Amino acid sequence: MRKLAVILILLTVYNGAAQETGEDKLGAWYMYFGINKISDRFSIHSEAQFRYYETTSNFNQMLLRVGLNYHISPEAIATIGYGYIDTDNSFEDIPNQNNLFENRLFEQFILKNKVWELLFEHRFRFEQRFLHSGSTTDTQHRARYRLQITLPLTNTFFLNFYDEIFLNLQDDIFNQNRLYAALGINVLENFSVQLGYLKNHFNTTNFDRLQFGIFYNPDLRRKNGKVK
Repeated sequence: MRKLAVILILLTVYNGAAQETGEDKLGAWYMYFGINKISDRFSIHSEAQFRYYETTSNFNQMLLRVGLNYHISPEAIATIGYGYIDTDNSFEDIPNQNNLFENRLFEQFILKNKVWELLFEHRFRFEQRFLHSGSTTDTQHRARYRLQITLPLTNTFFLNFYDEIFLNLQDDIFNQNRLYAALGINVLENFSVQLGYLKNHFNTTNFDRLQFGIFYNPDLRRKNGKVK
């Protein structure tokens, strides 16, 4: 592993000796996702996430992501995109500690299908991660697979479940696993919210996170000079 990995290990050891990791706290992720349709075949993916070690305090991570979607069919979508991530790995503030910053490229493919009333979504994603902390940089590659199942309860309410595994393409293969369950509400045809629970499992730690997500998918195509 390169110098960055050594630094992160030392920071982890130091943090564990000096303070809590936040593993025993109930944290929260506040999220926005959007699919902005710009033509029959193309849309823009927009995303912002703010993650905390506790429900409203102890900042952990900010994630901003944008992508270009190509809709092969209603059941298949290919995406290329970019993400910017700012991570504070400490549960409490430590003077002079450097945050971990990441520029990330990703390629993604989604397949959808329906079995009875269950809506299945398979998401395959590859990531190229360019990390820097202080004057140290590193490049890593990762693969992800997410199986998501949505069960409509009524026209307004639905349940959403997923499991996602992260695999390193260098060093130890297992990175993390995320197990999620949520209640969703269709507020409008293109606007919904979800309130859920996430179990985020790493090799040596497990985090419990509440999730509040906003999903807004406007149609920005123009028809007769007006946005649809």
